[in-house]
Amino acid sequence: MEGRTLKDGEPATNTDPTAAWSLVLPLKPLVVAKSRLASSTGDPLRRQLALAFAQDTVAAALACPVVRDVLVVTDDPLAAAELTALGARAVPDSPAAGLNAALAHGAQAVRAERPRAAVAALGADLPALRPDELARVLTTAADFPRAFLADAAEIGTTLLAARPGSELNPAFGGPSRHRHLSTGAAEILLAGVDSVRRDVDTGEDLVAAAALGLGPYTARRHTPAGLVPGAVTGTRAAVVPAPVPDPVCGARPGC
Repeated sequence: MEGRTLKDGEPATNTDPTAAWSLVLPLKPLVVAKSRLASSTGDPLRRQLALAFAQDTVAAALACPVVRDVLVVTDDPLAAAELTALGARAVPDSPAAGLNAALAHGAQAVRAERPRAAVAALGADLPALRPDELARVLTTAADFPRAFLADAAEIGTTLLAARPGSELNPAFGGPSRHRHLSTGAAEILLAGVDSVRRDVDTGEDLVAAAALGLGPYTARRHTPAGLVPGAVTGTRAAVVPAPVPDPVCGARPGC
């Protein structure tokens, strides 16, 4: 079954459009996360950035007015501790059977406590994420049982949402846009939500995210002068907070 495409101005069908969402974010152990970045950043910085991306994503998600809570599925103890400190909840990837199994496990963990929860899977690699743009995407998603947002390349998926009573049924990885359409999920087409679509897998992706304006955790590691890209346009705070010991590398030399 082909999914519908949602556009600005379509009539809403959801009877409770203000329902808050529970977000499920998957994160691989930092030792292997974001492996494609290594050729651009080097391995030590890759690990730092993988955590920073997740920190910026979680912080922005928790600041979103239609998000109730964030659950991170990860087996990395450091990442779990750092993201829990921001206000997320972390659970281990007990299925250990890949991305989609981890997301399904996270959704089940949410609904084990709140069976009628609205659940959305969100990539943990959205370092430019803005709460207001995420709110627009989730508000649109609430109009349909299942809906998704394609990535900036229009090949993959950065967000998949399931309203109460609908299973998440994630099909992330590779050309997941087509797979989510084929499962009947509606595609969300909104202008002005670039930060929700800009996931980062490569050095080129990181440059594109920086053009949108990075969150403080990523900007602290990515920009040499401490200025956040995009500060001229006012999209982010102009100055990154003072440096703090890096939780991945600490004081180890050459890290």
